[in-house]
Amino acid sequence: MNAQARVAVVVRTKNRPVLLRRALEDIFDQSFEDVAVVVVNDGGDPVPVDALARTWDHLPAGKLTILHHGASKGMEAASNAGIQASASEFISIHDDDDRWHRDFLKKTVGFLDGTPQAQGVAVRTDIVYEEIRGGVIEQTGSQGFERELRAITLSDMLRTNRVVPISFLYRRSILERIGVYNEALDAVGDWEFNLRFLSDSPIELLDGEPLAFWCHRPSERGDMGNSVIAGADDHQKFDRYVRDVYLREEAGKTGYGTLLYLAQMHGQQEGSIHALRELAERINSSVDELGRRVASLEQTVLNRTSFTDLARRPGRLTARIVRFLRGNR
Repeated sequence: MNAQARVAVVVRTKNRPVLLRRALEDIFDQSFEDVAVVVVNDGGDPVPVDALARTWDHLPAGKLTILHHGASKGMEAASNAGIQASASEFISIHDDDDRWHRDFLKKTVGFLDGTPQAQGVAVRTDIVYEEIRGGVIEQTGSQGFERELRAITLSDMLRTNRVVPISFLYRRSILERIGVYNEALDAVGDWEFNLRFLSDSPIELLDGEPLAFWCHRPSERGDMGNSVIAGADDHQKFDRYVRDVYLREEAGKTGYGTLLYLAQMHGQQEGSIHALRELAERINSSVDELGRRVASLEQTVLNRTSFTDLARRPGRLTARIVRFLRGNR
């Protein structure tokens, strides 16, 4: 590994050479070039990875490093292996299926250089929907991710992950205080890492146009799928696991008094929400029933009474009914 590179980019991959090629092209096309890349092949076939790496044989030694895990060790172990194999001031995790704006590194490194007290920075991100047809990646749509964010806070992060790996650049030095990625987690490891990061230091938000693109393939499963979609059950399982670990740790420090109170308040709020939902359902049901009765009355009027007879009857209500029926006949 080139020890002089300012940024180490760790690319996690497994049996997706078409996506890995795009990722490497994406990184080596960055306008900021002081980069060293570590590809961690986590249990996938090594042959296509090595063949693809030869495309960049012209690069200086240490610019691209390939690590092979004979068997999958998990996403967080892959991140840690890439970090350990690199030496740099800054780190970013670039999964093989995601993309950057060409100026992602230029702007994020520039921000951290200009803000020496900041330990990490995240950028505006778009979710990009795509399909792979005949070995070709085709975009099918996109939408903004967490567009309402004005700051990245621990309170928000406690609810759900607001910073996906492709959007995040941070200083290596913070790992000495918060540790590396938790290899016991088969999912949500980036969220748990972000919780520890925010417990130590803020994550700054670089506002403006999206500079990161989090790519989703909703129809794909297996190696070509997204872990957050194809592995939704694991995400829920390990989300509960992380919350329970931290809750037990907190209970061991402060006791159960505050936690019991908060649990009761949460239960009362859930009860109120449930009651409101039931009320909304009853209102909707009543509205539907009223609509059916009005439709039945209209049909009865049409069947039994001619427009001429109705028009001859006095009263504003009758005139309104006639106008309504004529407009909807």
